[in-house]
Amino acid sequence: MKRLIVLLIFHFSLFTFHLQAQPATYTRQDSLRVVELLELGAKEASKGQKSLMLFYARQLMDRPYVGQTLEVNGKDEQLAINLQSLDCTTLVENVCALALTTSHGSKRWEDYLKWLRMLRYDNGKINGYSSRNHYFSQWIQSATRQGLVREIEADRSITVPMKLSLTYMSSHPNSYPLLKVDMEERRLIAEMEKRVSGATVRYIPKERVGDSRDVLNCIHDGDILAITTNRAGLDIAHVGLAVWGKDGKLHLLNASSIHKKVVLEPMTLYDYMQEHTTQTGIRVIRLNTKQ
Repeated sequence: MKRLIVLLIFHFSLFTFHLQAQPATYTRQDSLRVVELLELGAKEASKGQKSLMLFYARQLMDRPYVGQTLEVNGKDEQLAINLQSLDCTTLVENVCALALTTSHGSKRWEDYLKWLRMLRYDNGKINGYSSRNHYFSQWIQSATRQGLVREIEADRSITVPMKLSLTYMSSHPNSYPLLKVDMEERRLIAEMEKRVSGATVRYIPKERVGDSRDVLNCIHDGDILAITTNRAGLDIAHVGLAVWGKDGKLHLLNASSIHKKVVLEPMTLYDYMQEHTTQTGIRVIRLNTKQ
């Protein structure tokens, strides 16, 4: 109750608090919105909502797309919460954190923060900028180790292998505000890249993404789709959620830099990927909820 009073005093102001000695940055508007969403989600869950992932994603439709929304604390890394503007990864993270909170029978703000921290940081622990899961393959590895997600493997006859070789951040430091000015952070990022690289993963190539639901029956509504790329030093170009359309084809619900907001793509995922020449396929990730 005391924490709620504090939230009401700080009208739309940015502030921090400590959850288990780890600070978070958020606004009153976002904290109240999370609590509101969790109330709605609990009601939907009681009705037997099939996909909490899609339910929560649809509550965030039309939110503006903004990149680098987590770069607000510089070297002082903190858990940043922002539901007012989203990029593709923060959309997925927030939807997952909300779904995990609801599926574990909670409507508490603190539990949402716990799940968000576990998803966003390597092994769920904040230890500086380099502890954030900057690459989505790192995000998958960390969340899998913690039992939060699992990768769904399609029939090996339609998948192809990809060996992870991550170097993009360390080779493009000027694209990241902190790496521009901090050589020690560059070193830590390069070390992280080496740890995550080397693993071989499999993905469904873009030529098969247009297959029927019967062929791609491993993909469920609300699964996370991680779009692979052939850009040097990168693994994943974009992420979103799977939606099987009335046309029987796979579509993508995502925070779109093209549409400048969170949308369900009107075109099929196959057609979408044909317009992006560096995209190569999809990896399928499923949240481990208690539903």
